[in-house]
Amino acid sequence: MTLLEVRDLGKNFGGLAAVQDVSFDLKEGELLSLIGPNGAGKTTTFNMINGQLRPTRGSVKLAGRELVGLAPRQVAHLGVGRTFQIAATFSSLTVLQNVQLGLHAHHRKTYSFFKDGGKLYRDQAIELLEQVGMSDQMDRPCSELAYGDIKRVELAIGLANNPRLFLMDEPTAGMSPRERNELMALTKQLVKQRSMAVLFTEHSMDVVFSFSDRIIVLAQGQLIAEGSAEQIRDHKRVREVYFGRGEAM
Repeated sequence: MTLLEVRDLGKNFGGLAAVQDVSFDLKEGELLSLIGPNGAGKTTTFNMINGQLRPTRGSVKLAGRELVGLAPRQVAHLGVGRTFQIAATFSSLTVLQNVQLGLHAHHRKTYSFFKDGGKLYRDQAIELLEQVGMSDQMDRPCSELAYGDIKRVELAIGLANNPRLFLMDEPTAGMSPRERNELMALTKQLVKQRSMAVLFTEHSMDVVFSFSDRIIVLAQGQLIAEGSAEQIRDHKRVREVYFGRGEAM
């Protein structure tokens, strides 16, 4: 089933067309990577999908519901989760407390976490930590964690609103090759278990070619290719954009 439909999406900043007429679909249970050289328009596209930027033109639909014009919090409550290139956790709080805060935000609880909410959603938070392999470290402050483990905690926080669509901006940035592979293998497993869809940007071509079900490529704000890892490896225009000579990736 097609979950996300992006049609003719465009964004201008003054006279600069950062994104031009980008269209693609994303199905439930699918891992789709969005790649391109620096300045290709990847982050701008991400920010339009989750409501941080309003498109100049075009449409973004989640299960048939138009997202353009909605605030990020409204988009999130419709089932869109997101992680960022720089992991964002509260270093002084425990792993468990960080995930509980994510659940508080999802359920729109506004009272003091420390005064009233420390016991709320504990079981749900532990369940999420079990899914990402971090329940054995739930009582440690995030300040003590290795970077790869912080990324796992961030993943659990992102899953707190039970997203149908999960946006991951450079999820393996700053990680070792082993950590990158472990995180993306875990992500792919969660995609299948939850029947959710993931759209992610990534600079590591090893990660892109190993874990993507499909790949779309942007260059100068335009979509220039879409297909499987094998098709993108052999795509002449993609090779020219990355290497300038059309050599193999």
